[in-house]
Amino acid sequence: MKNMTEGRPLGLILRFSLPLLAGNVLQQMYNLVDSLVVGNFVGKEALAAVGGTFILNFLFVALFSGIGLGFSIVVARFVGASDKASLRAAVDTAYITALVGAIPVTIGGFLAVRPLLTLINVPAGATFDMAETYLAILFIGTIGNFGYNLNAGILQGLGDSVSSLVFLAIATVVNIVLDLVFVLCFGWGVAGVAWATIIAQAISFLAGTVFIVRKLRLTTLKPSELRFDPRILAESVRIGLPGGVQNTLFCVGTMAIQRLVNSHGPEFMAGFSISGRIDSVAFMPIASFASAITTFTGQNCGARKIDRVVRGHRAAQFLSGAVCVVISFSVFFCARPLMGLFTGDPQVIRFGAEVLWRLMPCYVMLSVLFITNSALRGAGEALWPFVASFTSFMIVRMPAAYLLDHFFGKSEIGWCYGIGWVFGLAIALPLFYSGRWKRRIAL
Repeated sequence: MKNMTEGRPLGLILRFSLPLLAGNVLQQMYNLVDSLVVGNFVGKEALAAVGGTFILNFLFVALFSGIGLGFSIVVARFVGASDKASLRAAVDTAYITALVGAIPVTIGGFLAVRPLLTLINVPAGATFDMAETYLAILFIGTIGNFGYNLNAGILQGLGDSVSSLVFLAIATVVNIVLDLVFVLCFGWGVAGVAWATIIAQAISFLAGTVFIVRKLRLTTLKPSELRFDPRILAESVRIGLPGGVQNTLFCVGTMAIQRLVNSHGPEFMAGFSISGRIDSVAFMPIASFASAITTFTGQNCGARKIDRVVRGHRAAQFLSGAVCVVISFSVFFCARPLMGLFTGDPQVIRFGAEVLWRLMPCYVMLSVLFITNSALRGAGEALWPFVASFTSFMIVRMPAAYLLDHFFGKSEIGWCYGIGWVFGLAIALPLFYSGRWKRRIAL
């Protein structure tokens, strides 16, 4: 466990973020490798099926991912307060919640695949059939997905970003190897990349659980010794539920935008999908610094060191903003070559590059918004980050995408992101600097 309540915030956040960044790189390689393999060895229909429908799987796990973040913040607080008994109870409660919650998500997701694909207007034929196969297999692996992300959250709450990196590395290597074996050797197509993903997540989940049980001794997972604490669950839900609802609404909004994208045919669908993959990679430093400031804030709130929260927020903004400027300029000027890594189709490359040329100039706003919302969540202020994100995405970005498409054409859809971030910032920044979040420092 790493104590983040002492020492210079800038150095602590940077050192904690670097393994997280490496882990995010590895995690994104899941989707990137899937897209690279199917794009180059199966075809653009398979690329559209994998890239354009992955959000549907996330829709079903989004609510739990928010609650998992709530557990991570609660764990960080107990670490800051040096409360080992409550820390152990929090880990037990998190595992019980994950195991029980995975059952309805698996069943519901599996049964809803075809209606959801129809809802987002996936083109009939080969693309639809491959998307159905891909999603159905992903839902079979829900428990591995839940557990894989839960272990990462627990370890991050403990201040241990290195162990998370190790288990992500295990999952990534397994995923890459199985992708190549299942697709190139066995000829399984999109089914192969789906099976590779869920097997890799399951192996990483098991390895991480063994580490938490045997090395850290935070739980035994023996039914007779597990301690379920309703108070801890309630606090985790209070903190995490708005984020989970936000993630769910994000999926719904993304589905609405995806429906718009899908209406323009497989080439635009594939180009938009690849631009999203590149966007995900560009976002990784922001996500890493955001995770670091969440843990930093949670531990220092637990230790009642509120002045360090403000200093940590300032440090994270500086680090994330500086890196974000460099990355956004690089992606902007290298958009076509980056698209060319995934496909040789000139239409797909052009459409994807056009999205990136409109997205990247606004990227630093995302950095400021995400870091601020993460600091607020780490302090236990869950509602207003939700309001800021909901306004940014559902109220502004989604309608803006349709308006831009209608009045200016499909190539201008990329501007909807920056338009939404402006409105989110108008809510989040004044709230943080008002200091209202300081009321949430105690469980």
